[in-house]
Amino acid sequence: MANSNLTNAKRAKNDEFYTQFGDIQKEIEAYLEYNPNVFRGKVVYCNCDDPFESNFFRYFVLNFNKLGLKQLITTSYKPSPVANTQLGLFGDDKTLTKSKSLPAGRQGRPKVNANKFIVSDVRDIDGDGEFNLRDVAKQLRANKHNEWTPLEGDGDFRSDECINLLKQFDIVVTNPPFSLFREYVKQLFDNNKKFVIIGNMNAITYKEIFPLIKENKMWLGNGFHAGNAYFSTPLAKEYGEGVYMPETGLVKFRNICWFTNLDHGRRHQPLPLMTMKENLKYSKHKEIKGKKSYDKYDNYDAIEVSFTDAIPSDYDGVMGVPISFLDKYNPDQFEIIGMAEDNGKGFSGGIWDGKNPHCVINGENKFKRIFIKHKKVGE
Repeated sequence: MANSNLTNAKRAKNDEFYTQFGDIQKEIEAYLEYNPNVFRGKVVYCNCDDPFESNFFRYFVLNFNKLGLKQLITTSYKPSPVANTQLGLFGDDKTLTKSKSLPAGRQGRPKVNANKFIVSDVRDIDGDGEFNLRDVAKQLRANKHNEWTPLEGDGDFRSDECINLLKQFDIVVTNPPFSLFREYVKQLFDNNKKFVIIGNMNAITYKEIFPLIKENKMWLGNGFHAGNAYFSTPLAKEYGEGVYMPETGLVKFRNICWFTNLDHGRRHQPLPLMTMKENLKYSKHKEIKGKKSYDKYDNYDAIEVSFTDAIPSDYDGVMGVPISFLDKYNPDQFEIIGMAEDNGKGFSGGIWDGKNPHCVINGENKFKRIFIKHKKVGE
């Protein structure tokens, strides 16, 4: 039992990834470019974010008026292993009354409870001609049009307290726990909410997630720069899946993406493609160049396309493409037919419909594939 508890505790800490301010700014600007009023008059909820630490809170509160927000609600989770230590947004504000019971850098903050910030008005409160986090701290301290209080519970997004807050907002923007991604997304759809959230690329293949993508109810966001995501985490040196960057103290990942149901311009950019004949002659991929034809699956009428840029523009049938295709997916250009499934014992193939039929090439199992077709004009 002791070993089990230790493992669970380590997993909980490994779910603490803190998103960089620039990544948030870049992603949100993509939606604003497509629709400048997408956040105007809306209530934004960041329900996995300690307000003292979160760059999500920092971004939305500093851009509150620019975005035209009606309200910003932020709640934190009590057991955060880096609670009140990362950004220090308020601890350096000399105007805050200090508490003797708290160490330096945490004085003036609620002692142990998870926090709730409700921001309804942000302005230059001290009249120095500049709006910044110092003004936010003063307004929260004065409780004028804004609320800063401890939560009754631990701040878990699944708690009744946080669900009641969830029902008050229009758009959620956050980095939820990776291990609870299925449950988190289900809650958003159960409450019919708009969202911009971060998740592992492999979440695309979850049986709870893929149908939402197939039905065009959820899609990938604008994305991280060059496909690389950098996070700070309390266990940066110990975390084994990412690449620890000692010069920055951050962990680098290549399999992280944004998920959303807000539209953005890149989603509607046509993917430039060559014909099948041109791919077979000029493709940069040795697996395709020089072949007589594309491989076909033994027992499913579709061709294997191992690279997104090798999708033939003139093929009318079904094509199996890697899950990374969704980063280039244009719903005006392609139709998603289904997905090959992994049953945990190696590739089992087939279309994701619960029946799990086989899908192989020359007797060899292939990697996970999404099956697509070109959309015809007018479809």
